[in-house]
Amino acid sequence: MRAVVFTRYGSPDGLSLQDRPIPEPRAGEVLVRVHAASLNEWDWSALHGRPWINRFIFGLRSPRRQVLGTDIAGVVERVGPGVTRLKPGDAVMGDLTGTWGALADYACAREQQLRPKPEGLSFEQASAMPQAGLLAWQALRDFKLLQPGKSLLINGGGGGVGTFAIQIAKSYGMHVIAVDAPAKLAALRALGADEVIDYTREDFTTHTARYAHILDVRTTRPLRAYAQALKQDGVYVTVGGDLDRLLQVYLTGSWRWHSSRKHLRILALKANEGLDELCAMFASGVLKPVIDRSFPLANTADAFRHYGTTPFVGKIVVTLG
Repeated sequence: MRAVVFTRYGSPDGLSLQDRPIPEPRAGEVLVRVHAASLNEWDWSALHGRPWINRFIFGLRSPRRQVLGTDIAGVVERVGPGVTRLKPGDAVMGDLTGTWGALADYACAREQQLRPKPEGLSFEQASAMPQAGLLAWQALRDFKLLQPGKSLLINGGGGGVGTFAIQIAKSYGMHVIAVDAPAKLAALRALGADEVIDYTREDFTTHTARYAHILDVRTTRPLRAYAQALKQDGVYVTVGGDLDRLLQVYLTGSWRWHSSRKHLRILALKANEGLDELCAMFASGVLKPVIDRSFPLANTADAFRHYGTTPFVGKIVVTLG
């Protein structure tokens, strides 16, 4: 089978298309013929070996796991011993966090990592949904940010997480303010954002306006600035960004602003938990994955370059056909 392999940390130039043996599903696993996979921030960080925590996951000096890709959509080819819910021919989707390997013709996955793909959802759309969609959904749901009529500011509204969050929040009747680069703002309005902010010209944390809730995908500012931007009883939730900032939220966010009744939280993603709910939103017309561009597997390095250098909107997908 074809697989996109990286044997050293660094730029997309180190990726190569190689022939690898088709893996055999073990007990509790299924073999998936991959139709599409999408790129996430974790893929980009793992490729570069930054931040340092990725070296402990993939290998200190060089990557032991050499095929990236967690978001997957495809068709079950074979099942291993003990698999009861899936069978060959089933169209499936899911997040392979912990096992990886989606950027290949075939990938093994634990049965519990996969969900049936809805009939009307294309493989490309299905691959774009699991990780980014669930970061948005779990943050909004678990921290009770979905309150009709309240304001929600989404910092990094134009990426995969942000485009899902805009649509979900609008379906709950919220007033959405999306922050991102100028090239993305028209697309964010088209998705339903009530207001947009060009971060190259304005710092939303210095506005006199205050926000009921903030969902942050970037996490580049000091915690004090985020707390300042919240209304009383407001909630700030971060789902990704600078590791040092994330650690600050984790270590101090739950108590530091307790006296001002402002709450700073960090989401720990529960892979695939809530994916059926996202699929139901798609079926009802509430949610549609936004795909910026698709690349064939042989051009995966170009897909990573596009990810790292272009102000894309939504998700970047790799197709295998």
